[in-house]
Amino acid sequence: MRRTITSCAILVLLIGTANAEQCPPGSLGVSRTLVVDPNEHARVGSMQYPETLPLNDHEVVLTFDDGPLPRYTNPVLETLASECVKATFFMVGQMARAYPWMVRRVYDEGHTVANHTQNHPIRKMSVDQAAREIEEGFESLRKAIGDSQAVSPFFRIPGLLRQKSVEQYLAAHGDMTWSADFLADDWTRINNSEVARRAISRIEARGRGILLLHDIHARTVLALPEILNELKSRGYKIVHVVPAAADRPKTATSAEQWVARPTPEQHTSPSQMRPLRRPPKRGLRALHDVRFRSKADMARASRARRFDEIDP
Repeated sequence: MRRTITSCAILVLLIGTANAEQCPPGSLGVSRTLVVDPNEHARVGSMQYPETLPLNDHEVVLTFDDGPLPRYTNPVLETLASECVKATFFMVGQMARAYPWMVRRVYDEGHTVANHTQNHPIRKMSVDQAAREIEEGFESLRKAIGDSQAVSPFFRIPGLLRQKSVEQYLAAHGDMTWSADFLADDWTRINNSEVARRAISRIEARGRGILLLHDIHARTVLALPEILNELKSRGYKIVHVVPAAADRPKTATSAEQWVARPTPEQHTSPSQMRPLRRPPKRGLRALHDVRFRSKADMARASRARRFDEIDP
């Protein structure tokens, strides 16, 4: 299994980092850039909120949480580059401080850098505690890049453990809270084929939306090429989301386009998915089963992504 991951990483490295001018023929690419104003739409994601991003049918926004972790973030970036795709990375501040060059690489390659707190606490917090986590997270990302304007005012609460007081704090400070429209369960003990199957089946059930993945797992590295290939073969388009700025006006939309529509149940029947091998059923762990409280925690996180959890 270790050789499989290494071979996958080498393959995407050989493809190289592609920019818009170097996209290979037939690549998925970015169909459009959606510019949003957090002051007008403070919370998005139909899993938890009445609004979500104003996407057209067969449009998907890719997001990655909990990184950067070089062992996995690097091959994720190479896979995205091989298809000329852009994503939003919700980064943990402590990880950014540990690997600032990875934050810069994500930014330099044109992806959106966003905040996922300083320490990734999975618990209810007071407003003061949450404020420290939020502001320290933003500060760590800004220091890593070296540009105070480079970090988007986008934020995702760890574990999607929403709190009204925290959401109000974020809105008051001009930050947009992101949930998601569908998950791929890549933080659980399922193999990469099942991650891809769940991602595609849930995208197909809704037809558009925000996909939540994690760039700290080997299974995600292995699943991502399959997810992108399936999206391309099924006619889906990737949308890149960025915040409005003085020199970048918001995309014109109507209020109706932001309304989150009722959708089929998140957990779609396997029969609705094209054949992808199903693994044995296993118990699920809590969402985002990872915390970064110290350097020792970060070292353990790097060691904890066991290859025997992945499809052999």
